[in-house]
Amino acid sequence: MLAGSDPYQYQPGFGNHFSSEALEGALPVGQNTPQVCPYGLYAEQLSGTAFTVGRSGNQRSWLYRIRPSAVHRPFEPYSRGAHGVVGTFDAAASVATPTQIRWLPFPIPDGADVDFVDGMRTIGGAGDTALKNGLAVHIYTATTSMGRRAFCNSDGDLLIVPQQGRLAITTEFGPIMAAPNEIVVIQRGMRFSVALPDGPSRGYILEVFDGHFELPDLGPIGANGLANPRDFQTPTASYEFTSDEWEIVNKYQGELFSARQDHSPFDVVAWHGNYAPYKYDLACFAAINSVSFDHVDPSIFTVLTCKSAHPGTAVADFVIFPPRYEVQQRTFRPPYFHRNCMSEFMGLIHGEYEAKKGGFLPGGASLHSMMTPHGPDARTVELATSRELVPGRVADGTQAFMFESMFQLRLTRWAAEHTQRDHSYYKAWEAIPATFDPTRKVQ
Repeated sequence: MLAGSDPYQYQPGFGNHFSSEALEGALPVGQNTPQVCPYGLYAEQLSGTAFTVGRSGNQRSWLYRIRPSAVHRPFEPYSRGAHGVVGTFDAAASVATPTQIRWLPFPIPDGADVDFVDGMRTIGGAGDTALKNGLAVHIYTATTSMGRRAFCNSDGDLLIVPQQGRLAITTEFGPIMAAPNEIVVIQRGMRFSVALPDGPSRGYILEVFDGHFELPDLGPIGANGLANPRDFQTPTASYEFTSDEWEIVNKYQGELFSARQDHSPFDVVAWHGNYAPYKYDLACFAAINSVSFDHVDPSIFTVLTCKSAHPGTAVADFVIFPPRYEVQQRTFRPPYFHRNCMSEFMGLIHGEYEAKKGGFLPGGASLHSMMTPHGPDARTVELATSRELVPGRVADGTQAFMFESMFQLRLTRWAAEHTQRDHSYYKAWEAIPATFDPTRKVQ
């Protein structure tokens, strides 16, 4: 059992230097690596950036644990059967297509015990984990808790979006409870285990191979708006002191490896630093929108971004379309038809997305590749062009999101050939009529 602070207590703030101890006095005073740590603990640093990164960008935490994490037997290739994660996206192992793609809800296994690790499947991505360049999009479907198994991703940061069922996540930094309409970010190298308090669970994962997620710059918005730093929550220290057999599953270069150890990996009694997992409630997002005319670009709904080396572009943006008011005058209010230089993977947590009146369902997904045209379906166009433009609410009871990237994504064959792929998706636009009339001028 976890000992120390009460479960699911959090520290507010994004990017802060946090301190947390489950036993009073467990944090050393005055230095990070005393000859003998309090309570006979061992000091261990977890670095999320290179040692020589400038102070403003340096991310690391000190963990004070019962046994060093190096105490385990050698890693061996994962032996529980073929896994579904991918770390490279070359032509031999993946599929490229500019076609608009939609998947119906990914099924949760029926009658099988599948945990978070074994239920993870890669949908697509770009780049190579070994080169620390690119990203991947995954889906997870799980029916059972991980038990005495922990997962560690050496390839990148994971942004987890639960869609069905809460996730009780035990991390080295403390426990996190994540419900649908919340997100959790667990960075590279952090060990965690997932339990399912509500039974079968499903959700989405965005993985970035380089850099870390951060809050987007606000520019002309000013100091306030979008996601506020104080609404992010980081766990407080709790620890397990056991001699049970544990399995550590490590994702390394897109492959899974397994090691055994005779103690819990969650034996951190105290920690301090700015490299820690966190969660965020999407209901806290302060939406910004037009109050005059025209539809603002979807970038205005960015919650987190992982910036690229090119200013103004991103390895990945996490964007949401939350409940809000729309008041634009003389404006086609749904998302406009567009082609752009980003890849857009969309998912739906609950409700009905405002630009699609059927087929795009919770637990499903869509992919609109770079420069592939897309936009609202025929029914949405019909309603939007005939409605009275009075102030009104949109997206109540709905939460759609988007993983957006400057990279061109390739699909795994699993995703491209999945039985839930909706091959009739193109029909969403077939019924849009040509209303052009050169004799009729509308002001």
